Amino acid sequence: MDESDAYGAVIRDQYAGDDVAEVIERDDGWIGPAAAANYFADPEEWPAFVTRAMDRVEGRVLDVGCGPGSHALYLQERGHDVTGIDVSPGAIEVARDRGVEDVREVDVADVAEAFDPGTFDTILMMGNNFGLVGTAETAPERLRALAEVATADATLVGQSRDPTATDDEHHLSYHETNRERGRLPGALRIRVRYEVYATPWFDYLMAAPDTMAELAAETPWEFVEAIEPDEELTDAGGDYVGILRARE
Repeated sequence: MDESDAYGAVIRDQYAGDDVAEVIERDDGWIGPAAAANYFADPEEWPAFVTRAMDRVEGRVLDVGCGPGSHALYLQERGHDVTGIDVSPGAIEVARDRGVEDVREVDVADVAEAFDPGTFDTILMMGNNFGLVGTAETAPERLRALAEVATADATLVGQSRDPTATDDEHHLSYHETNRERGRLPGALRIRVRYEVYATPWFDYLMAAPDTMAELAAETPWEFVEAIEPDEELTDAGGDYVGILRARE
């Protein structure tokens, strides 16, 4: 297996029955483990705000960063035509084996070349995958590309996180360094590591609702709503799902 596909190796081992974790490494030296079992959580285990967001999905769906296909399978079972895309061959293999009917190795930056215009009614970016827009500079371009392959009345359902909803001094220091460099506070430069595997470094953006709205402002998308956790969900860490509509 390609040693740059650390995420795929994690997904394959978890799917094979091992209880494993990926390691997120940030460019300031911070590292944090994340349990791979979360990628395989049953819908009954999803937070209520995630389920409410999934209810906004209509028609044919592009699942961006589909991973092992949990969201795609949920929607397939409800009659949706879903195409999953991911850059990880290992994750794609698992998603296909689990029953995702259409899953392809496509980078979000290349969707306009991979699909015909007006193909999808919903663009789905769950699991904080709105972050795949990359940076403040690349986000408008990628959002425009997603709009190009979407229908004229499409919806984008994108999960993200308010990066400032933390009291962790390491994160707060990173945010301040970003501001000093003219970057958004939630602009991350990270890679995934697992055993001998390591992905290339890549940009990933955590965006508060007002930031998501600003990023969409010069694109065909309009931010219309943030679906937030119930008040009793105290460990959500600023998570929410943004709902964007194609502009008329």
